[in-house]
Amino acid sequence: MHKPLPKTLRVLTYAITLAISGTAMAQEKIDFMFPAPVDGKLTMEMTRVIKAFNDSQKEVEVRGIFTGNYDTTKMKAESAQKAGQPPALVIMSANFTADLALKDEILPMDELFKYGDKKAGDFLQTAFWPAMRKNAQVMGVTYAIPFHNSTPILYYNKTMFDQAGIKQPPQNWKELLDDAKKLTDQSKGQWGIMLPSTNDDYGGWIFSSLVRANGGNYFNENYPGEVYYNAPTTIGALRFWQDLIYKDKVMPSGVLNSKQISAAFFSGKLGMAMLSTGALGFMRENTKDFELGVAMMPAQEQRAVPIGGASLVSFKGINDAQKKAAYQFLTYLVSPEVNGAWSRFTGYFSPLKASYDTAEMKEYLKQDPRAAIALEQLQYAHPWYSTYETVAVRKAMENQLAAVVNDEKVTPEAAAEAAQKEADTLMKPYVEKTALQTVK
Repeated sequence: MHKPLPKTLRVLTYAITLAISGTAMAQEKIDFMFPAPVDGKLTMEMTRVIKAFNDSQKEVEVRGIFTGNYDTTKMKAESAQKAGQPPALVIMSANFTADLALKDEILPMDELFKYGDKKAGDFLQTAFWPAMRKNAQVMGVTYAIPFHNSTPILYYNKTMFDQAGIKQPPQNWKELLDDAKKLTDQSKGQWGIMLPSTNDDYGGWIFSSLVRANGGNYFNENYPGEVYYNAPTTIGALRFWQDLIYKDKVMPSGVLNSKQISAAFFSGKLGMAMLSTGALGFMRENTKDFELGVAMMPAQEQRAVPIGGASLVSFKGINDAQKKAAYQFLTYLVSPEVNGAWSRFTGYFSPLKASYDTAEMKEYLKQDPRAAIALEQLQYAHPWYSTYETVAVRKAMENQLAAVVNDEKVTPEAAAEAAQKEADTLMKPYVEKTALQTVK
């Protein structure tokens, strides 16, 4: 029979047990969803960021969940919430914020910022570039905090430009077309320009940039129930895209994805490509046999680019301890050092102004001035299209864009009308509930 421990030892053992259990209880575990495949460099780098945070303190343990592309991330986060396991923090496509807020699926950011020393709206207004703010707020309430951002940009083969006698990148659509003709040589399988036209948001994003450059509005920035798919400026941009293929013959027909475009570019068979600034790191790393050029998107009626990229959101259903933990990790992710390092690694520009005050970022821009062009474009930036049922409304036009690039007999007018009709049908429940409501 074991003898009981002396009273003083029992008290000490009990105290140690309490301390250990208290430490264990103090560490709050949260899920963090990040839009990236399970393999690849972005996943490895974000895994490193998460580990660095977890190792830096004992209060919070973050579990990274890698969820594929932006659309898949939205679906997985919504499914987790419905299953009673809402993620505490998600890097979500910035233009999903309005739809998620209208459906009451995400928290106002002040639910997290109550654990800090300032309001979320104040932080958004003072710390971030102005162009990022609109997509982070819905009806004046801050629902998201920008994490990494992008705009479309023109990548070009500077060596090919020199050989063709082109002195500078095109400043407008006419120069773009002229240059594309000089760069096209179908006998060599060489094209002047390529634009992504997939329905995974790349096509719609690039197209919205052309619409805005053409002097138009793609959607109503102040009301998430209106798009302008059948407006003259939209039809004109659609015709410009189709003409590049079938009239001017400087771009191949069919839907092009970013992998096809970058492969053609790296092989020296493509003069210009409209892709994301977020691809800069990838483009820089894989351009081997010629000099990579980067330029602002060409103007037509005006210079204009949409904001892209992602913001941090928090789903409803998490408890107060999780909210506090999410705030702690969020502020780590948007610290100048961490956010700046992520920008340098990926090519996305940092939405946080203070990132560019760090010595590391100043040296980075000095070493590669091409990375500064994204910042120069911000003066021409406008919000990313964001509506009720954003994904479906987006695809209404993207599917018609695919039809236009696949068949020259599909007129821009017919495609735009079909896209508008489908989008209006999708947004009708929200429009009838709000703009068309009967006032009593």
